Amino acid sequence: MLKKKITKILVGTNNTGKLKEIRDLLPKNLKIYSTSDFKIKSPIENGKTFEENSLIKARYFSKKSKMICLSDDSGLEIDVLEGAPGIYSARWGGKKGDFVKATKKVFKELNKKDKNWRIKKIKARFICALTIYGPNQKTINSVGKIEGYISPSIKGENGFGYDPIFIPKGKQVTFGEMKASQKYKIDHRFKAFKKIKKFF
Repeated sequence: MLKKKITKILVGTNNTGKLKEIRDLLPKNLKIYSTSDFKIKSPIENGKTFEENSLIKARYFSKKSKMICLSDDSGLEIDVLEGAPGIYSARWGGKKGDFVKATKKVFKELNKKDKNWRIKKIKARFICALTIYGPNQKTINSVGKIEGYISPSIKGENGFGYDPIFIPKGKQVTFGEMKASQKYKIDHRFKAFKKIKKFF
């Protein structure tokens, strides 16, 4: 087991939305670094699962920075699309990770499957895999999931990525319509983080 708690960490992501969310989850007394502090570009993510990609990122950023790193790989799975976009969630937005483009692609694919999808409950879930990796550090993994449905239209300006089209189960609004403080209490990243926060 760990000899001591982690006191400083690199958040291994070049996604500013993700960086903000993870920073908000981490304890306030932790010294947090971002990849921009080291000018590190992102690695090629060639894993087959969220967990594999999360580990690839954590290991890569840790070795480049010589720091303990926390990396996240997350995405949206839609049942009728056989789990797509899944680990390719960001890549559906093209090279620039444009989520307006990615969201349009989700709607286009759903239209191909079923013209009437907007009046049905299209089951989906957000998944987040977190990995802590670093020198003299036991590798720690956790996964969080939140079930929900695809909104028939884009709603809300908050959050990032697919948040404006995801309605969590039991709610009437999308993540994009929620205040960050509401979303953070229930989302996939929070659920994954809850499992590892004892290490900080």
